[in-house]
Amino acid sequence: MVSDVHGRADALATAGDGADGLLVLGDLLLYLDYADPSQGILADLLGAQAGAEFAALRKEHRFGDLRSIGAQLSQVDDLPGAVTEAARQQYAELFGIMPTPAYCTYGNVDMPALWPEFVDDKHRMFDAEVVEIGGWRFGFVGGWPRKLLPAAQPVTRAPRIPPIPFGADFSPEEFAAKVESLGPVDVLCSHVPPAVPELRWDTVTRRPEVASEALLEAIHTHQPRYALFGHVHQPLQRRLRIGRTECVNVGHFRATGQPFVLEW
Repeated sequence: MVSDVHGRADALATAGDGADGLLVLGDLLLYLDYADPSQGILADLLGAQAGAEFAALRKEHRFGDLRSIGAQLSQVDDLPGAVTEAARQQYAELFGIMPTPAYCTYGNVDMPALWPEFVDDKHRMFDAEVVEIGGWRFGFVGGWPRKLLPAAQPVTRAPRIPPIPFGADFSPEEFAAKVESLGPVDVLCSHVPPAVPELRWDTVTRRPEVASEALLEAIHTHQPRYALFGHVHQPLQRRLRIGRTECVNVGHFRATGQPFVLEW
């Protein structure tokens, strides 16, 4: 099982060795490698220097200073088309070497609209769906609940970076409806974690990452054997138990190259 592949094709090719199947919990695309900002779609479009500047500003939480990157992106001819074509090329490589069978859902840095070009009967995509694997029910929820500001919080508008057409975000209500549609499952699979402080806090970005209250409610209600997810690359706590449910961040696959192995 892997999550946050972010272009790591070499390790993905062998991630299913010895397993009955591979589960992919999203973020196949590499938009920017924060460890090496010369790699990724942003660097391909604007160059390594712009990638390094973007990574530094994001790490320092200087979101208002991203205007320079936004200005550069605004000059890219047909930005949505350029990003989409770069994503298509990454998907072609990743799905081309992905082990089979693979059970996949998408993350926030994915373009699910492109997936029908690459999935088939051996690389299958699931979202708000349940599939039986080895006698266990696996429920998949793709994407992420859109981040919303509290109503009372004032908004300071920085110069806007042109929107990137990932298309994997949902309102909290839409995301919750997808989670609820699964009902009881043995393994709850998502890209984002349940809204537990220890699971959503990233020790490098020094902030809580997006998480889902609906996933946490489903865990309390149905007590699946496992709740598996990714999204948080450097979590404060990788796993913890809620009742009988073992909640596990399966790991930042781009950094480790190691899949999480689920045995039963």
